[in-house]
Amino acid sequence: MRLTEPRQLAWPTAAAGLDATARLRHLVAGALRTGRPLAVWREPGADYPRLLVARSLEAAYTGLPPALDAQAPAGFAFFPFRDSDHNPALFLPADVLYDVARPDAVTVAPAARDLVPALTAWLALPPLAELAWHHSPQPAPHTATEAEYTQLVRTGVAAIEEMSVVKVVSSRAARRPLPAGFDPLAAFAELSEKYGRAFVSLVSVPGVGTWLGASPEVLAEVTADGQFHTMALAGTQPITPGLAPQAAIWRQKEIEEQALVARYIVNCFKQLRLREYHETGPRTVVAGQLLHLRTDFEVDFRNVPFPASLGTDMLRLLHPTSAVGGMPKVPALAFLQAHEGYDRAYYSGFLGPVNVTAPGISRLFVNLRCLQLRPTEAILYAGTGLTIDSDPTREWQETEMKMQTIGAVLQ
Repeated sequence: MRLTEPRQLAWPTAAAGLDATARLRHLVAGALRTGRPLAVWREPGADYPRLLVARSLEAAYTGLPPALDAQAPAGFAFFPFRDSDHNPALFLPADVLYDVARPDAVTVAPAARDLVPALTAWLALPPLAELAWHHSPQPAPHTATEAEYTQLVRTGVAAIEEMSVVKVVSSRAARRPLPAGFDPLAAFAELSEKYGRAFVSLVSVPGVGTWLGASPEVLAEVTADGQFHTMALAGTQPITPGLAPQAAIWRQKEIEEQALVARYIVNCFKQLRLREYHETGPRTVVAGQLLHLRTDFEVDFRNVPFPASLGTDMLRLLHPTSAVGGMPKVPALAFLQAHEGYDRAYYSGFLGPVNVTAPGISRLFVNLRCLQLRPTEAILYAGTGLTIDSDPTREWQETEMKMQTIGAVLQ
């Protein structure tokens, strides 16, 4: 075998009797035991999850968006809302890969060959009942009361009325106690079963912490045939029992909120002098127990010059999108810095695999409907897009609805 080719490790006899899910847990336990970063994810519509382990935290740091082309390194992106020393932008290299759909082997990248002896030792160890997940050393964020959050909404609406911003997306955090014996991997499996059309993820990194989520929103996707896809997702209402999603009635506030996000994406295209794109929508889509308005955008990268740099430039322009920050971007982010009152960390950042399933295939999602795992509690996050017609009480209720998506695994 050439040194430039990945190595396939077979499971040792001691672990050969484990089923695919138990093998996944066994690998996660080994990564956590040795202090390595990891990501477990299940893509929308997929039947089985994948696991990626990076050989070290030092190998994971990056300050730049991942390159969306077939020649770029394979790995898993985990980017914060705002890059900082406390919340670094991470790209976990695909040093060790395990696909539950192909359970008989573990793939080790050429750059991580020195990890083979340690990995072989992990596989030979007896399974662990409890896993020691990574926790952030930072203090838990401030959690706004209903009075504080509704005042934030009023301040945001006032800023819109004064025309210092066109739209702003306010958010808040909430603390929930962990139930006895809470198992993040079991919660990941529960979310995967419950939200088949979401991107379900579990990321655990030393010094950064552990995050679990089920996101409905694509930030950027590149397919094997060179199609670039992004979406404008905004507007929220609960599903009405017995009523088809297509029959949902949307208020003017929600229609305008979604239109602002769509216009923002078109403006990003214009900044890159990209004129050939396909727009579909808006249409009503289901995300968990909620409905949203969605417009899809596609660009054929085969028909544009410099597609590799174009993908990276699109990420720079899109993140953070107006669906999680507001617009214009700079004044909206300045408003949030001044008034939101807490650190979002990786909530409303983005995450996902790049060149892992195959060269040239990337799927990055906005990190919504997520929680941060602490030693005895979970921090839940949710936000709402504000326009001049926003009602503070309804915005609070919307954050409560959104937190139910991920909060259900804590019950």
